[in-house]
Amino acid sequence: MSSRRRRRLQALAVSRIRSVLTALNINKSSNSSLPNLGSSPKIIGTLFGYRKGHVHFVFQREHNSVPVFFIELATPITNLVKEMASGLVRIALECDKQEQEEGKKKRRRRLLEEQVWRTYCNGKKCGFANKREIGPNEAKILKAIEPISMGAGVLPGFNGSGSGSDGELMYMRAQFERVVGSRDSEALYMMNPDYHGAPELSIYLLRV
Repeated sequence: MSSRRRRRLQALAVSRIRSVLTALNINKSSNSSLPNLGSSPKIIGTLFGYRKGHVHFVFQREHNSVPVFFIELATPITNLVKEMASGLVRIALECDKQEQEEGKKKRRRRLLEEQVWRTYCNGKKCGFANKREIGPNEAKILKAIEPISMGAGVLPGFNGSGSGSDGELMYMRAQFERVVGSRDSEALYMMNPDYHGAPELSIYLLRV
């Protein structure tokens, strides 16, 4: 084999190796770039729901960033508003420990990847909550309140599917302090400057 041909084959081999490494790096970066809260100590939490509908929670790093965690509770939003008007509210979301198969290895999901949660509000069981994907209607709602960093109110122009049967859309947005206890527990405390520094709403995520 001539030295010229040998050099061409070596160059081709190096090129293929580089292509494989590039593909691996792309896959690695795409997995690591999935939206997550990381170690953020403070996040933005938004709850919303139609007056005759359920509570929806969305958590984001910033008020205009990609939603990281979106969950729908079985609790009617009017019930939650009444609870909050009467005092402090503690919501506990519980799920079971399950391991995901990955080839021959098993791994546990990240806590915010869990799909189904048992819900407790101030110690009372309130059905189940389900993790959801942001749809067109939810994206429109978040876009409408994007300029708001903190506050509560009613969004005009959002009447259910258009018939108005679901009533007005209520929302509340605030900054939450996030405390990660372990890979199976997190606590989110709403930071409310008008409530003498005490959290008016606390959410606990537990995997048991």
